[in-house]
Amino acid sequence: MDDITTATTYRSYVAVGDSFTEGMCDELQPDGQFLGWADRVARALAAEQGSGFRYANLAVRGKLIGQIHDEQLDAAVAMGAELVTLAGGLNDVLRPGCDVDQVEDLLGRSAERLLAGGGTVVMFTSTDPTRRLGGSARLLPAILRMKAFVEGLAKAHPNLVVVDLYSAPCFDDRRLWDEDRLHLSPEGHRRVATAVLEALGRPAPYDWRAPLPTAEPRGRSAKLRSDLRWLRIHLGPWIGRRLTGKSSGDGRAPKRAELLPYEG
Repeated sequence: MDDITTATTYRSYVAVGDSFTEGMCDELQPDGQFLGWADRVARALAAEQGSGFRYANLAVRGKLIGQIHDEQLDAAVAMGAELVTLAGGLNDVLRPGCDVDQVEDLLGRSAERLLAGGGTVVMFTSTDPTRRLGGSARLLPAILRMKAFVEGLAKAHPNLVVVDLYSAPCFDDRRLWDEDRLHLSPEGHRRVATAVLEALGRPAPYDWRAPLPTAEPRGRSAKLRSDLRWLRIHLGPWIGRRLTGKSSGDGRAPKRAELLPYEG
């Protein structure tokens, strides 16, 4: 792995995507926004620059890949940042009857537009939900297709970097996930940020793929209470939004809509 003295330096960074990139369920900041792995990456890159680093985060929770393409791409392209992260499509895959061909088409077109600007584009393979989330086996064929698609894009484009989360078994641990079981916990965000920086040539200060220390096993009654709470507080409202055609991001603006100086 190249060390930081030979890795490409970046003076501007734009993050594009959904709740994963917005930073849902990471630490809350004084302004009421979540921190998130993208902010953590921006903070590390800003520290390298000393001053003059600029950062925008256009991601909004709940967005489908078509909405990311239609609502975020023009702004991201116009900013002309040297680094862009693009994550999307999982919200589509979670919905029954997802048209994976269409998801891949929109994701590919989004990547091509961003790459045309000449900067570095970072994309992701999704984690494997089947080992931690009951009932998720139906998602695996689409997730594997998307994984192969993203890896194929990287082979065709030297400026496209893939962060492989799928092959990291640490994400099987529920402690890397929020109580809702869909969004990363602060530790999960910290590990994704480290993975992105490592993929960009920065030396990792620790092995982000390593498992967490073994936790005390939970009793059956504690697990049952946790499952019932999840059904009531998280799964039920999520199903309700799907049935009514609503999204958690409806009417929500990006937390950093402009490419402005950022010190972290």
